[in-house]
Amino acid sequence: MKVEINFATAEDLPQLADLLAELFTLESDFRPERDKQLRGLQLIIDEPLLGRLFVLRINDKVAGMANALITVSTAEGGRVLLLEDVIVSRAHRGGGFGRMLVEHVLDWAHEQGMTRVTLLADRDNHAALDFYRRLGFETSHMTVLRKNLPSL
Repeated sequence: MKVEINFATAEDLPQLADLLAELFTLESDFRPERDKQLRGLQLIIDEPLLGRLFVLRINDKVAGMANALITVSTAEGGRVLLLEDVIVSRAHRGGGFGRMLVEHVLDWAHEQGMTRVTLLADRDNHAALDFYRRLGFETSHMTVLRKNLPSL
C-alpha cells in the first residue's frame, strides 16, 4: 500500500469537495454546498499565504484531507494555525491514516515556526474529540461564537 501526504492541487478539488460533503453531514453546524466548498478550496490553493490544503493519498487516490489556515496570534506573538476540515474517507478510517495526516500537518506547522494549532470539532462528535485528545489537543476555556454576514 502506497501512502503519501502532500499539498493539494487544483486537480484534487472535486475529490476534496466530496470529502467535505461527507464531513459536513457529520457536523451539526454545516451542510454540504458543493459550489461554496469548491470556491473556498480554490481560494486556499490560489492564495497559499492564507493556508495550505493537505491531501492524504492511498495508492494515488485521494483518501483524506486537512485544511491548515494561517493566522496571527497576538497572545503568541506570531503565526499560528487553525486546523479545519480534517477527514479520512469512511473506507479508510481506523487504519491510523487520520493520525498520520494530523501529525504531518503538526510537523509542517512546527517547521514553519508556528507555536500553536487550534481546531474546532463538533461537541457531539465524541469519536473526533477523543481522537484529537489522543494527539495531545486539550479543551480550551474559550467559547466559539459566530455571526454570518450577508453575501455581497
